[in-house]
Amino acid sequence: MNIHEYQAKAVLKSFGAPVAEGVPVLTLDDVQKAVDTLPGPLWVVKSQIHAGGRGKGKFVEAEAGEKGGVRLAFKKEDVLAHAKQMLGHHLVTAQTGPDGKQVNRLYIEDGADIDRELYLSILVDRETGKVAFVVSTEGGMDIEAVAHDTPEKIMTLPVDGGVTAADAAKLCDALKLEGTAREDGMKLFPILYKAFTEKDMAMLEVNPLIVMEDGHLRVLDAKVSFDGNALFRHPDIMELRDKTEEDEKEIEASEWDLAYIALDGTIGCMVNGAGLAMATMDIIKLYGEEPANFCDVGGGAGKEKVAAAFKIIMKDPNVKGILVNIFGGIMKCDVIAEGVIAAVKETNLAVPLVVRLEGTNVELGKKIIAESGLNVIPADDLDDAAQKIVNAVRG
Repeated sequence: MNIHEYQAKAVLKSFGAPVAEGVPVLTLDDVQKAVDTLPGPLWVVKSQIHAGGRGKGKFVEAEAGEKGGVRLAFKKEDVLAHAKQMLGHHLVTAQTGPDGKQVNRLYIEDGADIDRELYLSILVDRETGKVAFVVSTEGGMDIEAVAHDTPEKIMTLPVDGGVTAADAAKLCDALKLEGTAREDGMKLFPILYKAFTEKDMAMLEVNPLIVMEDGHLRVLDAKVSFDGNALFRHPDIMELRDKTEEDEKEIEASEWDLAYIALDGTIGCMVNGAGLAMATMDIIKLYGEEPANFCDVGGGAGKEKVAAAFKIIMKDPNVKGILVNIFGGIMKCDVIAEGVIAAVKETNLAVPLVVRLEGTNVELGKKIIAESGLNVIPADDLDDAAQKIVNAVRG
């Protein structure tokens, strides 16, 4: 689960991290109060969407102006002008897709005198199985570009059980922190680690972490995502969820405990098992089409859950055909067949449907589909299924 920047900063601040004063804004009526709350003379108006690259982004609507989703204001009236141009408009960044995301929230923040911009993130390092810091002196930039062009400027430091003084010193050295900034770093890095582990974060990114002109460190931007499997332990974090930032189909899927991710293609996929789902999407691409979704119904889905997954897939107007690819282990093929038939009847399916079943009760499952009287295309294996759905979509 992702949260907004202002929410992430509030979480980090509760652990003792240094952040600027700021006020979230949901309506234009909130702007004046926010401006009066902050001292100025510099205010930063930030669009709050679940996507990176906001500063370099562009709004779809002409009335939003040419500036990006993060703007500086040196006069109070300019803050309101920026807010009017941002709220309710669609911001396009490198992470949103061409349609962008509608800006429903702003964060108005006190400005900062920046001396240097640094990069810091914390994540789980798959190679070591430990929590790791990733830091670079090249803050404020696309870290992927830094990794590609100047990988020597990135340091990864796995830590085990907490940030020791030696660990903090290594991070300070990598970021070339001296004096006051180094003192702040020795305090900050353990704080960030504690927030990451205690709140079950999947990723914590501070880009940039700044050294201000007075020598102190400040978290200038924060991007946080949480491990969805651990959210039951954190009702306070669950309250931060902004469903307007999520795909409606993905929200409905989560209510059925389905692993569903909307994509941009035309072939809907319903599969059990993440590995098989990835293979299914790969072979669709191999034959020249694009998957419309990743949908893993899991190993123990019943008839109702299968029917729900099918109907969620059908809500995507881009879907021109559906491929059901099930290997029955714990899940039985006859249960899958019954769920598919129920969903087809309820949705009055008008696009081609290819079904490939294998595993437990496969013959019974095939018989149920064959005797249903529905226009379902059977397939013998994955390759056969992929070719049939691609050909059917192409007419």
